[in-house]
Amino acid sequence: MTRSVYLTQEGLKKLREELEYLMNIERPRISKQIGEAIEKGDITENAEYDAAKDAQGLLEAKIAGLQNKIAHARIIDESKIDTSQVQILNKVTIKNQKNNQVMQYTIVPESEANLKEGKISVSTPIAQGLMGKKVGDTVEIRVPAGMIQFEIVEINL
Repeated sequence: MTRSVYLTQEGLKKLREELEYLMNIERPRISKQIGEAIEKGDITENAEYDAAKDAQGLLEAKIAGLQNKIAHARIIDESKIDTSQVQILNKVTIKNQKNNQVMQYTIVPESEANLKEGKISVSTPIAQGLMGKKVGDTVEIRVPAGMIQFEIVEINL
């Protein structure tokens, strides 16, 4: 049984754009490389042909994976997101109790995580530790540096 992939409308749009690019730009480019390698003669000892075929295999696997994600996508209705407790799509401001550092993360589906944008996957230890908690709650979360206490300062969209 295939598991559902939870996405925002924006996340689904990005997946569709990537799939379109791979199918309409990358696939023809690799097919052209294979054709050029074949034109050079004997393909049994042709490194260019082997490399192009390997690239084609990887590309087709990536296309199949994206098609599968899109087929099993479940869109999260952002209008029904509650901010009384931490849940997916919330922007959460937390304060490290040890060094008073304040951080803000948006909890997103796995496929939309991007730390540079402050988006962490719902499956990360920090997100898991915050889920269901309310403003003012203190949570202890195991991170690579050990156990750290965080206070939830704010929850919004």
